[in-house]
Amino acid sequence: MAQVSMTVRMDAQLKSAFDALCAQFGMSANTAMNVFAKAVVQRRKIPFEITAGDDVYNKGIEAFNAIRAKAEAGELPELSQDEINEEIRLAREGK
Repeated sequence: MAQVSMTVRMDAQLKSAFDALCAQFGMSANTAMNVFAKAVVQRRKIPFEITAGDDVYNKGIEAFNAIRAKAEAGELPELSQDEINEEIRLAREGK
């Protein structure tokens, strides 16, 4: 798919704060904007809230990084799309 550029105007202080927060999430501002745009298009609404700096966030990032390391080392089983969707469904139900 072809890539295009998009210019977003914002206050310099807001841009600086956004860049810093995105770095805490482990992504660039460009990646964050793409994640946001894809989610809005898929769900046809503003779909999520992202927060940072609290214990829940820090524990979540630690868990994500641990799973990422296992996946990169080939220590996790391959899952089918149906298995992935079932895991997501169960997580949303809090199980």
